[in-house]
Amino acid sequence: MLAGQLMRALQDELFERLAEQGHPDVRPRHGSVLAFLGRDGARATELAARTGQHKQIVGTIVDELAALGYVRREPDPDDRRAKRVVPTEHGLDEIAKARAILADMEHRHADNLGADRYAAFKEAFAEVVRAQRDRDPS
Repeated sequence: MLAGQLMRALQDELFERLAEQGHPDVRPRHGSVLAFLGRDGARATELAARTGQHKQIVGTIVDELAALGYVRREPDPDDRRAKRVVPTEHGLDEIAKARAILADMEHRHADNLGADRYAAFKEAFAEVVRAQRDRDPS
């Protein structure tokens, strides 16, 4: 429950600050695509694999982002039958600002807890995430 509360609180702050910095239309679901895009973009199948979401869900999110001007679809130079999802300048601006905001939030929490406690928290939290992902469902 705490992990969910933390995620929602972080998202609330991130998207509030993004709105203040010129990105009022981006929503948490859009972050699942934008967070995994580099300047050269990626295929939707790659994005689905990175995010753990179905390709159809990623396709819907990409459609929304394209309509909002954050990404465009381009032919893949390695396979003309495939398309790459490529961030626009507006998308690159959002990605850069989101990363800066997240880094600022992380620094604030590290300052609040102290560098050593925050590093230990992150290490322990990552271990809990790994253990949960690797659990034996039987």
